Amino acid sequence: LFLGRRLRVVDVGCGIGGSSRHMARKYGCAARGITLSPVQAARANVLTAEAAIPDVSFQVADALQQPFEDGEFDLVWSMESGEHMPDKTRFVNELTRVCAPGGRILVVTWCHRVLNEGELALPPDEQFLLDRICDAYYLPAWCSVADYARIASAAGLVDVRTEDWSKEVSPFWRAVIDTALTVKGISGLLKAGPTTIRGGLVMPLMQEGLRRGTIKFNLITATKPMA
Repeated sequence: LFLGRRLRVVDVGCGIGGSSRHMARKYGCAARGITLSPVQAARANVLTAEAAIPDVSFQVADALQQPFEDGEFDLVWSMESGEHMPDKTRFVNELTRVCAPGGRILVVTWCHRVLNEGELALPPDEQFLLDRICDAYYLPAWCSVADYARIASAAGLVDVRTEDWSKEVSPFWRAVIDTALTVKGISGLLKAGPTTIRGGLVMPLMQEGLRRGTIKFNLITATKPMA
């Protein structure tokens, strides 16, 4: 409970709703999820109905123009969606808008490394690696976690904190590559079509980017001050 009522959560970029269902089961919260994919939203609602989890639903909506009232949610959660946002400032501002005063925002997203003192941009070799990844996955330009922290502070958020989870997530890509190279994995890629194959071929670049420290898996969390 949150101040005598159920915690209200929005899952921005919800996919098929796994995070929302987990939070609803563990904390008893009410959750709304949004995604640009009608297929994902439909599947998320089916899985939630099958699990008989109350007051959790999903819909198609734009993360940069959410269909919610100001201050509607106590927790604003977004996992692996920020890297898809073409306007990071507008993204954070919209997360801030739908967050209730005193509520918390949690963003887990892929970033490029923080620039060193005196650097104005990534060196050409690192930028080339990042461009290949973004091109394969149809992603816009990334920013650093320091950029996210500055944007959050400019949006009026407080208690802005960041963490680097790159080390914890790095084994994932090796496991994905190993799975993709099995007979079942190769068969699945071929059935999925050229777009999925294209993404699969770039998976080693994600592993290389993590190894070199060019790309990071970061957490950004902040609180919206009381009005």
